[in-house]
Amino acid sequence: MADLLLVIMPTPSPTQLWIAGARPRTLPAAVAPVLAGTGAAAFADAFVWWKALLALGVSLALQIGVNYANDYSDGIKGTDDDRVGPLRLVGSGLVPARSVKLAALTFFAIGAALGLILAATSSWWLLLIGAAAIGAAWTYTGGPSPYGYRALGEVSVFVFFGLVAVLGTAYVQVQEITAPAVAASIGVGALACAILVANNLRDIPTDSVTGKKTLAVVLGDARTRRFFTLLVVVAVGALVWASVFTPWALLGLAMAPFAVRARQTVASGARGMDLIPVLKNIGLAELVYAAGLALGLAIGG
Repeated sequence: MADLLLVIMPTPSPTQLWIAGARPRTLPAAVAPVLAGTGAAAFADAFVWWKALLALGVSLALQIGVNYANDYSDGIKGTDDDRVGPLRLVGSGLVPARSVKLAALTFFAIGAALGLILAATSSWWLLLIGAAAIGAAWTYTGGPSPYGYRALGEVSVFVFFGLVAVLGTAYVQVQEITAPAVAASIGVGALACAILVANNLRDIPTDSVTGKKTLAVVLGDARTRRFFTLLVVVAVGALVWASVFTPWALLGLAMAPFAVRARQTVASGARGMDLIPVLKNIGLAELVYAAGLALGLAIGG
């Protein structure tokens, strides 16, 4: 299948390949928690701009690193050989597996270096959280027993791109865990999960064949679509909780057009390539949600 596509489609340039491998549509999941956590810090009147930028660097580096790591691990396992969706570097045969592995490790190292600076200027125990995040990023699809193949991917995304990323960003600035930060972390985590759910919903047919036991494969098509809707509802519920501290938090509802569009596509029974726009819409929903919530918390603080 991959060879046939190479014949039909022109080969991308090296730059285009590496950009595609970084999966730009997933990057809102790295930016959103930092925005939300910084909003919580501003609410507590403890905004520290350079720590927020360092946290953003850590989050982006780990997100890109995990994307390359997944490309590498899925590629060498053959999981991406007949996938439906955007290009994969190793699975397509266009980039050597060793190069993709090196790219993943490089971005993990960048994230670790930036995290070290944050830990040195905040709390050294954050190094343990950072090490756990990098370990989780690699073992999602890598190693002898990847947990992403055992229906635990969504749990990891909620924990590390929701709770840890939002609370960590807020903590390095405020030096404590606050209720608005917890509310923000739940909402952002739910929408980050929704991105993965949409991706895995699209891949149910190929994942089932290759033995990749994602949560979508376990739940099945219909229940996965309902789960997607539930995650959006949880995110809205978290906004309602945040609005207890300041009604300005409801600015996060600006994400509604994107979330509704994504949910309608999922609920319509769309499959395969027709689900790809969902990734864009729910990614934008998460980003706008976090930006609106952050702005609301900053105004209401």
